[in-house]
Amino acid sequence: MTDLSTTYLGLNLKNPLVASASPLSKNIDKARKLEEAGISAIVMYSLFEEQIIHESLELDHYLTRGTDSFAEAMSYLPDGGVYSVGPEKYLNQVAGLKKALNIPVIGNLNGVSKGGWTKYAKQIQDAGADALELNLYYIPTDLDLTAQELENAQVELVAQVKSAISIPLAVKLSPFITALPNFARRIVEAGADGLVLFNRFYQPDFDLNELKIVPSLDLSASAELRLPLRWISILHGKINADFALTSGVHTANDVLKTMMAGAKVAMMASNLLHNGEQVIPSMLTELETWMKEREYVSIKQMQGSMSQKSVKEPAAFERANYMNVLNSFRDLP
Repeated sequence: MTDLSTTYLGLNLKNPLVASASPLSKNIDKARKLEEAGISAIVMYSLFEEQIIHESLELDHYLTRGTDSFAEAMSYLPDGGVYSVGPEKYLNQVAGLKKALNIPVIGNLNGVSKGGWTKYAKQIQDAGADALELNLYYIPTDLDLTAQELENAQVELVAQVKSAISIPLAVKLSPFITALPNFARRIVEAGADGLVLFNRFYQPDFDLNELKIVPSLDLSASAELRLPLRWISILHGKINADFALTSGVHTANDVLKTMMAGAKVAMMASNLLHNGEQVIPSMLTELETWMKEREYVSIKQMQGSMSQKSVKEPAAFERANYMNVLNSFRDLP
């Protein structure tokens, strides 16, 4: 029998399909349907630092210097929007999901500054979360803020959050880091048990009729899998942390690639938001069929099998096969 089980952040999961942070976790009935369809764990929607700050918590030096640099700051969130909830309501939802579900529930904090607000990491744990995901989502716009200062602040933040909890901690990173391997290692050394690659930056658009900035949301496509796939393939075996791939997971083939790169789980939201939980059983069936046809007995057997550590030409990952891709267009009319 094919074994689809995997482990992530010390959690035993029945398969590698995890529902990533999205509005789906706001509704307990929808979350229960995801579990019934076969999802192995669910990540809560984000509790934003801005919401905690709004309740009179202080900003530290970096936040004060760049209030407008949050990609999801107060000015970007519509009044009464789907994420406009206070900490108490969020904590109650964690407890509600834990009571209703048998699968692990992973809390989610979205912030960039260290300080008193990190007490909510402990409260999310106390509400019953099996693990915590910290989303380092920040757009630096301050000309005086250096990359080193920003990275140091984020490393300190991870260390502070980790010191406040006893449950496993995953950190969701941005792909826009100059020296990603070094930064990833520092994040793990600061206490992260897992790394989630990558968060997606939602870019606002211009309304030319109203002459105003408007929110814009584009769901992911399978093509977006390549960026996190490449980096997990490079980092697998070099950093002692569990990897989760998010953004671009839509098909069973996407899950297979994710596992072979070296990830422990494949997280998805866009596919679930667009097509519903009914896509999960077919993905799991196709996954198991592919494995049986190629005599894979378990997910663990394939994890990391096509990472840089395992392939004959690791330079294909390091240079992203740059010259070959460009040369492939030479013969086109």
